[in-house]
Amino acid sequence: MMQRLGRKGLLAAFSAMALLAAATPSPSVAANERFVLISHAPDSDSWWNTIKNAIKQAGEDFDVSVDYRNPSNGDLADMARLVEQAAARNYNGVVVSIADFSVLKKPIEMVVAKNIPVITINSGTQQQSEQLGALMHVGQPEYDAGYGAGQKAKAAGIKSFLCVNHYATNPSSFERCRGFAEAIGADYKKSTLDTGIDPNAVESKVSAYLRNNPGTQAVLALGPDSAVPSLRALQKMGLKSKIWFATFDLSEEIANGIKDGSVQFAIDQQPYLQGYIPVAILALSRQLKTNDVAVLQDKLKGNAKFQARLAEYGLAPIYGPRHISSGPGYITRDNLDKVLKYAGQYR
Repeated sequence: MMQRLGRKGLLAAFSAMALLAAATPSPSVAANERFVLISHAPDSDSWWNTIKNAIKQAGEDFDVSVDYRNPSNGDLADMARLVEQAAARNYNGVVVSIADFSVLKKPIEMVVAKNIPVITINSGTQQQSEQLGALMHVGQPEYDAGYGAGQKAKAAGIKSFLCVNHYATNPSSFERCRGFAEAIGADYKKSTLDTGIDPNAVESKVSAYLRNNPGTQAVLALGPDSAVPSLRALQKMGLKSKIWFATFDLSEEIANGIKDGSVQFAIDQQPYLQGYIPVAILALSRQLKTNDVAVLQDKLKGNAKFQARLAEYGLAPIYGPRHISSGPGYITRDNLDKVLKYAGQYR
Protein backbone atom coordinates (compact mmCIF):
# COMPACT_ATOMS: atom_id res chain seq x y z
CA MET A 1 0.00 0.00 0.00
CA MET A 2 1.28 3.45 -0.90
CA GLN A 3 2.07 5.64 2.08
CA ARG A 4 0.35 9.06 2.17
CA LEU A 5 2.74 11.98 2.44
CA GLY A 6 2.13 15.30 4.07
CA ARG A 7 3.16 18.62 2.52
CA LYS A 8 6.68 18.35 3.95
CA GLY A 9 6.93 14.77 2.78
CA LEU A 10 5.85 15.70 -0.74
CA LEU A 11 8.38 18.51 -0.89
CA ALA A 12 11.10 16.16 0.29
CA ALA A 13 10.11 13.56 -2.27
CA PHE A 14 10.11 16.07 -5.14
CA SER A 15 13.48 17.38 -3.99
CA ALA A 16 14.90 13.85 -3.96
CA MET A 17 13.52 13.20 -7.45
CA ALA A 18 15.07 16.41 -8.72
CA LEU A 19 18.43 15.48 -7.26
CA LEU A 20 18.20 12.01 -8.77
CA ALA A 21 17.35 13.44 -12.19
CA ALA A 22 20.30 15.81 -11.96
CA ALA A 23 22.66 13.00 -10.94
CA THR A 24 21.45 10.55 -13.59
CA PRO A 25 23.00 11.23 -17.00
CA SER A 26 20.52 11.68 -19.80
CA PRO A 27 20.35 8.79 -22.27
CA SER A 28 23.20 8.96 -24.75
CA VAL A 29 22.29 9.86 -28.29
CA ALA A 30 24.62 7.02 -29.26
CA ALA A 31 23.05 4.53 -26.84
CA ASN A 32 21.59 2.35 -29.59
CA GLU A 33 24.31 2.89 -32.17
CA ARG A 34 25.96 -0.09 -33.87
CA PHE A 35 29.48 0.15 -35.23
CA VAL A 36 31.72 -2.45 -36.82
CA LEU A 37 35.48 -2.83 -36.98
CA ILE A 38 36.72 -4.82 -39.97
CA SER A 39 40.34 -5.98 -39.93
CA HIS A 40 42.46 -7.82 -42.48
CA ALA A 41 43.80 -10.27 -39.87
CA PRO A 42 43.21 -14.01 -40.08
CA ASP A 43 41.77 -15.80 -37.05
CA SER A 44 45.25 -17.07 -36.19
CA ASP A 45 46.66 -13.56 -35.66
CA SER A 46 46.52 -13.06 -31.87
CA TRP A 47 47.99 -9.54 -32.14
CA TRP A 48 44.47 -8.24 -32.85
CA ASN A 49 43.18 -9.48 -29.49
CA THR A 50 44.27 -6.17 -27.99
CA ILE A 51 42.14 -4.28 -30.50
CA LYS A 52 39.18 -6.57 -29.78
CA ASN A 53 39.52 -5.77 -26.08
CA ALA A 54 39.81 -2.07 -26.89
CA ILE A 55 36.60 -1.89 -28.89
CA LYS A 56 34.80 -3.77 -26.12
CA GLN A 57 35.93 -1.24 -23.52
CA ALA A 58 35.18 1.71 -25.80
CA GLY A 59 31.70 0.30 -26.34
CA GLU A 60 31.19 0.11 -22.58
CA ASP A 61 32.56 3.62 -21.98
CA PHE A 62 30.46 5.24 -24.70
CA ASP A 63 27.38 3.02 -24.48
CA VAL A 64 27.51 1.69 -28.04
CA SER A 65 27.56 -1.75 -29.64
CA VAL A 66 30.65 -2.72 -31.65
CA ASP A 67 31.03 -5.81 -33.84
CA TYR A 68 34.36 -7.25 -34.95
CA ARG A 69 34.66 -8.80 -38.41
CA ASN A 70 37.65 -10.30 -40.22
CA PRO A 71 38.40 -12.74 -43.05
CA SER A 72 39.07 -16.04 -41.27
CA ASN A 73 42.07 -16.88 -43.45
CA GLY A 74 43.23 -13.34 -44.13
CA ASP A 75 42.00 -13.30 -47.73
CA LEU A 76 41.59 -9.68 -48.83
CA ALA A 77 38.80 -10.50 -51.26
CA ASP A 78 36.84 -11.84 -48.29
CA MET A 79 37.65 -8.68 -46.38
CA ALA A 80 36.31 -6.57 -49.25
CA ARG A 81 33.04 -8.53 -49.09
CA LEU A 82 32.82 -7.86 -45.34
CA VAL A 83 33.09 -4.12 -46.05
CA GLU A 84 30.34 -4.39 -48.67
CA GLN A 85 28.16 -6.23 -46.16
CA ALA A 86 28.75 -3.43 -43.63
CA ALA A 87 27.37 -0.95 -46.14
CA ALA A 88 24.33 -3.15 -46.75
CA ARG A 89 23.66 -3.59 -43.03
CA ASN A 90 23.59 0.17 -42.49
CA TYR A 91 25.92 0.34 -39.52
CA ASN A 92 26.11 3.75 -37.87
CA GLY A 93 29.88 3.79 -38.32
CA VAL A 94 32.59 1.63 -39.86
CA VAL A 95 36.21 1.20 -38.76
CA VAL A 96 38.43 -0.54 -41.30
CA SER A 97 42.10 -1.23 -41.92
CA ILE A 98 43.47 -0.30 -45.36
CA ALA A 99 45.27 -3.58 -45.96
CA ASP A 100 45.34 -2.98 -49.73
CA PHE A 101 44.12 0.31 -51.12
CA SER A 102 43.27 -1.01 -54.58
CA VAL A 103 41.27 -3.97 -53.25
CA LEU A 104 39.34 -2.02 -50.61
CA LYS A 105 38.84 1.29 -52.41
CA LYS A 106 35.51 0.45 -54.03
CA PRO A 107 33.91 -1.27 -50.99
CA ILE A 108 34.91 1.55 -48.62
CA GLU A 109 33.59 4.14 -51.07
CA MET A 110 30.29 2.22 -51.05
CA VAL A 111 30.10 2.77 -47.29
CA VAL A 112 30.95 6.46 -47.58
CA ALA A 113 28.36 6.91 -50.36
CA LYS A 114 25.66 5.82 -47.91
CA ASN A 115 26.73 8.63 -45.55
CA ILE A 116 28.06 6.12 -43.04
CA PRO A 117 31.11 7.66 -41.33
CA VAL A 118 34.33 5.72 -41.79
CA ILE A 119 37.52 5.77 -39.76
CA THR A 120 40.53 3.89 -41.10
CA ILE A 121 43.08 2.25 -38.83
CA ASN A 122 46.34 0.33 -38.69
CA SER A 123 47.66 -0.27 -42.19
CA GLY A 124 47.43 2.26 -44.98
CA THR A 125 48.34 5.94 -44.93
CA GLN A 126 46.69 9.14 -43.85
CA GLN A 127 46.65 10.25 -47.49
CA GLN A 128 44.86 7.07 -48.56
CA SER A 129 42.37 7.55 -45.75
CA GLU A 130 41.55 11.03 -47.02
CA GLN A 131 41.22 9.78 -50.61
CA LEU A 132 38.66 7.24 -49.43
CA GLY A 133 36.59 9.94 -47.74
CA ALA A 134 37.26 8.70 -44.20
CA LEU A 135 36.84 10.97 -41.21
CA MET A 136 40.36 10.26 -39.99
CA HIS A 137 43.09 7.63 -39.76
CA VAL A 138 44.24 6.16 -36.46
CA GLY A 139 47.49 4.29 -36.75
CA GLN A 140 51.22 4.49 -36.81
CA PRO A 141 52.78 6.38 -39.72
CA GLU A 142 54.92 3.54 -40.99
CA TYR A 143 57.68 5.59 -42.57
CA ASP A 144 58.03 7.73 -39.47
CA ALA A 145 58.22 4.65 -37.26
CA GLY A 146 60.91 3.09 -39.40
CA TYR A 147 62.81 6.37 -39.62
CA GLY A 148 62.68 6.87 -35.85
CA ALA A 149 64.07 3.39 -35.28
CA GLY A 150 66.73 4.05 -37.89
CA GLN A 151 67.82 7.21 -36.11
CA LYS A 152 68.42 5.18 -32.97
CA ALA A 153 70.40 2.66 -35.00
CA LYS A 154 72.45 5.42 -36.64
CA ALA A 155 73.34 6.78 -33.20
CA ALA A 156 74.69 3.30 -32.41
CA GLY A 157 76.91 3.41 -35.53
CA ILE A 158 74.76 1.19 -37.76
CA LYS A 159 75.25 1.66 -41.51
CA SER A 160 73.88 -1.59 -42.96
CA PHE A 161 70.89 -3.74 -42.08
CA LEU A 162 68.45 -6.46 -43.10
CA CYS A 163 64.72 -5.69 -43.01
CA VAL A 164 62.77 -8.92 -42.53
CA ASN A 165 59.35 -8.38 -44.09
CA HIS A 166 56.93 -11.20 -43.35
CA TYR A 167 53.88 -9.44 -44.82
CA ALA A 168 55.08 -7.95 -48.07
CA THR A 169 51.55 -8.38 -49.45
CA ASN A 170 50.77 -5.17 -47.55
CA PRO A 171 52.43 -2.36 -49.52
CA SER A 172 52.70 -0.05 -46.50
CA SER A 173 54.98 -2.58 -44.79
CA PHE A 174 57.82 -1.46 -47.04
CA GLU A 175 57.54 2.05 -45.61
CA ARG A 176 58.94 0.72 -42.34
CA CYS A 177 61.98 -0.65 -44.15
CA ARG A 178 62.40 2.49 -46.27
CA GLY A 179 62.25 4.81 -43.28
CA PHE A 180 64.91 2.84 -41.42
CA ALA A 181 67.13 2.62 -44.51
CA GLU A 182 66.97 6.33 -45.23
CA ALA A 183 67.77 7.17 -41.61
CA ILE A 184 71.04 5.22 -41.75
CA GLY A 185 71.82 5.94 -45.42
CA ALA A 186 71.24 2.42 -46.80
CA ASP A 187 69.48 1.13 -49.93
CA TYR A 188 66.18 -0.20 -48.61
CA LYS A 189 65.40 -2.38 -51.64
CA LYS A 190 68.70 -4.26 -51.38
CA SER A 191 68.24 -4.50 -47.61
CA THR A 192 64.67 -5.85 -47.61
CA LEU A 193 63.84 -9.55 -47.59
CA ASP A 194 60.37 -10.88 -48.43
CA THR A 195 60.14 -13.97 -46.22
CA GLY A 196 56.47 -14.84 -45.99
CA ILE A 197 54.94 -15.86 -42.69
CA ASP A 198 56.07 -19.49 -42.31
CA PRO A 199 58.56 -19.47 -39.40
CA ASN A 200 60.82 -22.12 -40.90
CA ALA A 201 61.00 -20.20 -44.17
CA VAL A 202 61.76 -16.96 -42.33
CA GLU A 203 64.58 -18.58 -40.38
CA SER A 204 66.03 -20.19 -43.49
CA LYS A 205 65.93 -17.01 -45.59
CA VAL A 206 67.42 -14.85 -42.85
CA SER A 207 70.25 -17.35 -42.32
CA ALA A 208 70.97 -17.44 -46.05
CA TYR A 209 70.97 -13.63 -46.33
CA LEU A 210 73.39 -13.20 -43.44
CA ARG A 211 75.73 -15.87 -44.82
CA ASN A 212 75.75 -14.09 -48.19
CA ASN A 213 76.06 -10.64 -46.59
CA PRO A 214 78.44 -11.14 -43.66
CA GLY A 215 78.92 -7.38 -43.18
CA THR A 216 75.30 -6.83 -42.12
CA GLN A 217 75.33 -4.88 -38.87
CA ALA A 218 71.67 -4.91 -37.91
CA VAL A 219 68.35 -6.72 -38.35
CA LEU A 220 64.95 -5.01 -38.29
CA ALA A 221 61.95 -7.35 -38.04
CA LEU A 222 58.46 -6.09 -38.84
CA GLY A 223 56.70 -8.04 -36.10
CA PRO A 224 56.81 -11.18 -33.96
CA ASP A 225 56.14 -13.42 -36.97
CA SER A 226 59.48 -12.40 -38.43
CA ALA A 227 61.33 -11.43 -35.23
CA VAL A 228 61.09 -14.77 -33.43
CA PRO A 229 62.43 -16.96 -36.27
CA SER A 230 65.05 -14.29 -37.05
CA LEU A 231 66.29 -14.42 -33.46
CA ARG A 232 66.39 -18.19 -33.74
CA ALA A 233 68.52 -17.89 -36.87
CA LEU A 234 70.92 -15.52 -35.11
CA GLN A 235 71.13 -17.88 -32.14
CA LYS A 236 72.08 -20.83 -34.34
CA MET A 237 74.65 -18.76 -36.23
CA GLY A 238 76.26 -17.50 -33.01
CA LEU A 239 75.25 -13.93 -33.85
CA LYS A 240 72.63 -13.27 -31.20
CA SER A 241 73.60 -10.15 -29.20
CA LYS A 242 76.38 -9.52 -31.74
CA ILE A 243 74.09 -8.09 -34.41
CA TRP A 244 72.05 -5.01 -33.46
CA PHE A 245 68.41 -6.14 -33.47
CA ALA A 246 65.09 -4.30 -33.24
CA THR A 247 61.54 -5.19 -34.12
CA PHE A 248 58.01 -3.91 -34.37
CA ASP A 249 55.51 -5.10 -31.77
CA LEU A 250 55.95 -7.44 -28.84
CA SER A 251 55.80 -11.11 -27.89
CA GLU A 252 57.14 -13.17 -25.01
CA GLU A 253 60.31 -14.02 -26.94
CA ILE A 254 60.87 -10.38 -27.87
CA ALA A 255 60.33 -9.32 -24.26
CA ASN A 256 62.94 -11.85 -23.16
CA GLY A 257 65.29 -10.44 -25.77
CA ILE A 258 64.81 -6.92 -24.43
CA LYS A 259 65.57 -8.21 -20.94
CA ASP A 260 68.78 -9.99 -21.94
CA GLY A 261 69.91 -7.21 -24.28
CA SER A 262 69.75 -9.15 -27.54
CA VAL A 263 66.84 -6.92 -28.68
CA GLN A 264 67.45 -3.18 -28.49
CA PHE A 265 63.77 -2.24 -28.42
CA ALA A 266 60.36 -3.07 -29.81
CA ILE A 267 58.56 -0.35 -31.77
CA ASP A 268 55.17 0.02 -30.17
CA GLN A 269 52.22 1.12 -32.27
CA GLN A 270 49.93 0.93 -29.23
CA PRO A 271 47.20 -1.14 -30.92
CA TYR A 272 44.73 -0.51 -28.10
CA LEU A 273 44.41 3.06 -29.35
CA GLN A 274 43.59 1.82 -32.86
CA GLY A 275 40.54 0.06 -31.46
CA TYR A 276 39.40 2.45 -28.76
CA ILE A 277 39.83 5.86 -30.40
CA PRO A 278 37.79 5.19 -33.60
CA VAL A 279 34.84 3.87 -31.59
CA ALA A 280 35.04 6.82 -29.22
CA ILE A 281 35.24 9.34 -32.07
CA LEU A 282 32.31 7.77 -33.92
CA ALA A 283 30.22 7.76 -30.74
CA LEU A 284 31.08 11.38 -30.00
CA SER A 285 30.30 12.32 -33.59
CA ARG A 286 26.82 10.85 -33.25
CA GLN A 287 26.24 12.39 -29.83
CA LEU A 288 27.39 15.87 -30.82
CA LYS A 289 26.02 15.69 -34.37
CA THR A 290 29.28 16.90 -35.87
CA ASN A 291 32.16 15.62 -37.97
CA ASP A 292 34.41 18.51 -36.96
CA VAL A 293 37.60 16.64 -36.12
CA ALA A 294 38.96 19.44 -33.92
CA VAL A 295 35.80 19.42 -31.79
CA LEU A 296 35.80 15.62 -31.56
CA GLN A 297 39.46 15.46 -30.57
CA ASP A 298 38.93 18.07 -27.85
CA LYS A 299 35.98 16.14 -26.46
CA LEU A 300 38.00 12.92 -26.51
CA LYS A 301 40.92 14.56 -24.71
CA GLY A 302 38.53 15.79 -22.03
CA ASN A 303 36.79 12.45 -21.54
CA ALA A 304 37.55 11.15 -18.05
CA LYS A 305 37.01 7.47 -18.92
CA PHE A 306 39.39 7.64 -21.85
CA GLN A 307 42.03 9.44 -19.82
CA ALA A 308 41.73 6.80 -17.12
CA ARG A 309 42.35 4.07 -19.70
CA LEU A 310 45.46 5.87 -20.97
CA ALA A 311 46.86 6.27 -17.47
CA GLU A 312 46.15 2.67 -16.50
CA TYR A 313 47.80 1.12 -19.56
CA GLY A 314 50.58 3.67 -20.04
CA LEU A 315 49.45 4.84 -23.47
CA ALA A 316 50.01 8.13 -25.27
CA PRO A 317 48.30 9.04 -28.57
CA ILE A 318 49.76 11.73 -30.83
CA TYR A 319 47.08 14.18 -31.99
CA GLY A 320 47.39 15.81 -35.40
CA PRO A 321 45.22 18.43 -37.13
CA ARG A 322 43.04 15.67 -38.56
CA HIS A 323 44.51 12.26 -37.86
CA ILE A 324 45.62 10.60 -34.62
CA SER A 325 48.84 8.59 -34.49
CA SER A 326 48.93 5.61 -32.16
CA GLY A 327 52.72 5.44 -32.37
CA PRO A 328 55.58 5.06 -32.62
CA GLY A 329 56.48 4.37 -29.05
CA TYR A 330 59.45 2.29 -27.94
CA ILE A 331 59.48 -0.59 -25.50
CA THR A 332 62.83 -0.80 -23.73
CA ARG A 333 64.10 -2.17 -20.44
CA ASP A 334 62.90 1.04 -18.80
CA ASN A 335 59.18 0.56 -19.50
CA LEU A 336 59.01 -3.16 -20.22
CA ASP A 337 57.46 -4.15 -16.87
CA LYS A 338 54.55 -1.72 -17.34
CA VAL A 339 53.93 -3.06 -20.83
CA LEU A 340 54.22 -6.70 -19.81
CA LYS A 341 51.57 -6.22 -17.12
CA TYR A 342 49.00 -5.75 -19.90
CA ALA A 343 50.73 -7.46 -22.84
CA GLY A 344 48.35 -9.36 -25.09
CA GLN A 345 45.32 -7.72 -23.48
CA TYR A 346 45.65 -3.93 -23.64
CA ARG A 347 49.22 -3.46 -24.89
